[in-house]
Amino acid sequence: MGRVVVLGSLNIDSTVEVERHPQPGETLLGGDLVKYFGGKGANQAVAAARAGARVAFVGRVGDDADGDAYLNRLTGYGIDTSHLSRTTGVSTGHAAIAVAADGENTIIVSPGANARVTVGDLASLNELGPGDVLLGSLEIDTDVVAEAARIAAARGARVILNLAPYAGLPGDVLDLADPIVVNEHENELLAADGYQPRSVLVTLGAKGSRWGSHEVPAGAVSVVVDTTGAGDCFCGTLAAGLAAGLSEPDAMQAASLAAAASVGSVGAQP
Repeated sequence: MGRVVVLGSLNIDSTVEVERHPQPGETLLGGDLVKYFGGKGANQAVAAARAGARVAFVGRVGDDADGDAYLNRLTGYGIDTSHLSRTTGVSTGHAAIAVAADGENTIIVSPGANARVTVGDLASLNELGPGDVLLGSLEIDTDVVAEAARIAAARGARVILNLAPYAGLPGDVLDLADPIVVNEHENELLAADGYQPRSVLVTLGAKGSRWGSHEVPAGAVSVVVDTTGAGDCFCGTLAAGLAAGLSEPDAMQAASLAAAASVGSVGAQP
């Protein structure tokens, strides 16, 4: 099995349950405030580790109690945090999440230390090789993600880029990814920007996922409690499957089953 190196964000998610999402200018009363570990990068790393991959994380946390807690959490999952840096005088990333009764969510992110990830944090990627997988998402500086993709590809590693939250990347970087992972909305934005990458995996919610000629149904969902992190769970499990040598359809199927299971719990990582 190859390694999965995840480059991305770590956030503390502060979640409030609401009956419905407020309209602009409207104030609603919600339930109790509950804090969870989140951030697209960390969510994906935990999913990959729980799927059995050897995982290393590249990113930044603050020099605060939340940063201490996150280092301990990832280490507890067996994730290599030796390249997870601390940023002095800056808080760990934070996300404010409202979860409606139907399970849909809205999220506002304060990047904190995530915004301080630089190309200088990428030295460990020089250790990548064939069979390894780099998984990157876009809650950190896109120039850093682009350079990471170039480094990993030059060393023969597989590059997976989750274009979320959506941002444009140079065409040469998009062509390094195998695959780019987008949901239907992100896929529309990608098309509107005129990009035609060589390898695109589109997640289709209840309709499953499509990657080139491969189409895989969604996993069965008995109850939707919270959709937060379902896409991250998909990406992390997909990366683990590909690093383990699964075929593309089998890796997609594993990712679909994991994502379906994830929406039955509140929070991104539980």
